[in-house]
Amino acid sequence: MAFSNLRRRLVLGAVAVSLSAGMATHAFAASENVLAKIKERGTMIVGLEGTYPPFSFQGDDGKLTGFEVEFADSLAQHMGVKAKLAPTKWDGMLAALQSKRIDVVINQVTISPEREKKYDFSTPYTVSGIQVLTKKGNEGKFSSPDDLKGKKVGVGLGSNYEQWLRQNEPGVDIRTYDDDPTKYQDLRVGRLDAILVDRLAALDLVKKTGDTMAVAGKPFSRQESGVALRKNNPELLAAINKAIADMQKDGSLAKISDKWFGADVTK
Repeated sequence: MAFSNLRRRLVLGAVAVSLSAGMATHAFAASENVLAKIKERGTMIVGLEGTYPPFSFQGDDGKLTGFEVEFADSLAQHMGVKAKLAPTKWDGMLAALQSKRIDVVINQVTISPEREKKYDFSTPYTVSGIQVLTKKGNEGKFSSPDDLKGKKVGVGLGSNYEQWLRQNEPGVDIRTYDDDPTKYQDLRVGRLDAILVDRLAALDLVKKTGDTMAVAGKPFSRQESGVALRKNNPELLAAINKAIADMQKDGSLAKISDKWFGADVTK
């Protein structure tokens, strides 16, 4: 009987050791060192749309170009690797990240408390918000949201900008539009006093249209975009944050920003 009990204890002990080893292996796999894999292969796989100007789109030569394409290339270079661009539709991009088909997402992903529950984010590399766009020469008339009261302000129908105006500035004459070209044309000819758009979109539009429009004042809100990556990859997150800090120090991030937006959109 004593021998039987001893054998039973030995068997149970062996099972316990086996289970502990299995759990340790599982925990190690869950916190795999993605940075080490990136360094080993020499490339970081970057998910982006590729159809989202001026951030990522096909140039006249058929190659991907844009602000985030250049940012991704420079980021990877500062990490000692190359960026391998993986054009992906937005509605499947974060799923591709979770399934490990890509290493990171660089696609104007706004950092929010809800998203931070599922993903880790780098320090912001762009800062945007609700921006007033007006006719060139009128930018001095709009320095705060209160300056919109009594003015004809164009917004996209059902957009966040329409909602923001109705909630925060009830004295504004809100004009809604189904399409952007008509809205911008009405601003040029004086049927509108101002338009509310995303800050980065406003800067891009001003850069493309020359002297007809101008941004007015500072954005009414602050929206930060960062590099998105899977949870529990501290080595990769630290490497990305260091690379962004180095790009800020050596001026390369501001240079890319100025090229595409005519302003530093990184702060």
